[in-house]
Amino acid sequence: MSPIDHFSYGPLTLVLAYAMSSVGSMLGLLLTSRARLVGDKEAKYWLAGAAVAIGGTGIWTMHFIAMMGFSVRGTVIRYDIPLTAASALLAVVVVGAGLFVVSRGGERLPYLLGGGALTGVGVAGMHYLGMFAMNMAGDVGYDPLLVTLSVLIAIAAATVALWFTLRVRGALRIGGAALLMGVAVTGMHYTGMMGMSVHTHTVTEPVSGAKAIDFLLPLIVGLSVITVGLLLTVMLSPSEKELRREAEFLARLEGRIPQTPQETSARTYSEGAPNVDLFGTPRH
Repeated sequence: MSPIDHFSYGPLTLVLAYAMSSVGSMLGLLLTSRARLVGDKEAKYWLAGAAVAIGGTGIWTMHFIAMMGFSVRGTVIRYDIPLTAASALLAVVVVGAGLFVVSRGGERLPYLLGGGALTGVGVAGMHYLGMFAMNMAGDVGYDPLLVTLSVLIAIAAATVALWFTLRVRGALRIGGAALLMGVAVTGMHYTGMMGMSVHTHTVTEPVSGAKAIDFLLPLIVGLSVITVGLLLTVMLSPSEKELRREAEFLARLEGRIPQTPQETSARTYSEGAPNVDLFGTPRH
């Protein structure tokens, strides 16, 4: 078995991967909190943005930043571009599916568990599809126990993350939840990687595929730009307090909630008490 190094650049890739996972998770939670405050027609756009933030930035980008520090002695590593791109798409799709499931079912347990299982299995599938996209001069094997453990971690992490999207609000709570999600996603990745083994062999032909830096860096930069765009959208959109005030104002206009005493007095004066002023004093 050939020596595997998960930290060929030292702890830098681990720190960057965890930071990216936390940032993507935090942005996703901010977007889902907005989705809870708007109507169904607008909510789907916020949820789609959250799927890109969590699935694309928080999970996929984290995975391949960590892979930048992965090396195997005795062979170079190349990546199959279509499979790697497919793994990014899979991460976004399964997170989006989980978000829409729980948004429809609310906090009902079957929907939460079903969405968590769907998302968790999909995230694990993204991880191992990304691993399958690696080409090297060697045979790759996996420890079934660690693979199973990584899938269970992915399901548990996905379920907790979806629960956070339903309940967490406020900057401090969202920040804390994002840090926990970062730990879970990073832990799932390295658990799966620890179960990997490689037996290198001599080959006469060069290893096919692209270098990580050739296409992973542009993809990561592209997703980072999208992340910044989503963050600016959140910052420039009305705050949660402003949205609530607007909803209360519209409800008051439609008569769905009690009016303020001042509004009630004005309405009474204008509709049913022409001989009484606003202070209740009879007119002469």
